[in-house]
Amino acid sequence: MEIEFEELTHSNYKYACEIQRNDIPEAFLDTAAVLMEITDYGIAHHCIGHTFLARVDGKYIGLLLLGEAIPWETDPEEMRKEPFYRLMGFVVDKEYRGKGLGGEILEKAIARVYDEYGRRSIALGCHKDNVRAAGFYEKHGFVKTNVFEGNDEYYLRMI
Repeated sequence: MEIEFEELTHSNYKYACEIQRNDIPEAFLDTAAVLMEITDYGIAHHCIGHTFLARVDGKYIGLLLLGEAIPWETDPEEMRKEPFYRLMGFVVDKEYRGKGLGGEILEKAIARVYDEYGRRSIALGCHKDNVRAAGFYEKHGFVKTNVFEGNDEYYLRMI
């Protein structure tokens, strides 16, 4: 299965909303609506990065935002020294999970952002109860920080 990326826009937003994620508590990750809002903000403020819809065989199966991080007060200390990227709202349709596609989508998105904008460390927040996602991110080189923003623990992938 070949993964293709398409930028999230208002024209294809409806497909992002059709990605089946109803088995994941809303507290665990940002909705398509939140990612569309953040994408609009990033475009308006000339932030670098992408919000991708991932397709396999013409079906939209994934969504993620990987872009220039706007600093937050809760960011871990090591992220305050250099510009970094923030990964947000990453989800794969429940029908396509457990097949290795999530890792392929993540790594392909990171490679594309690195190729276009340069390498930077990446931060993400993972809900403290989302054990499956935490294991996935650790498998892909993210390290748990014990720094929290609410119920989300920061994970970092340093360059």
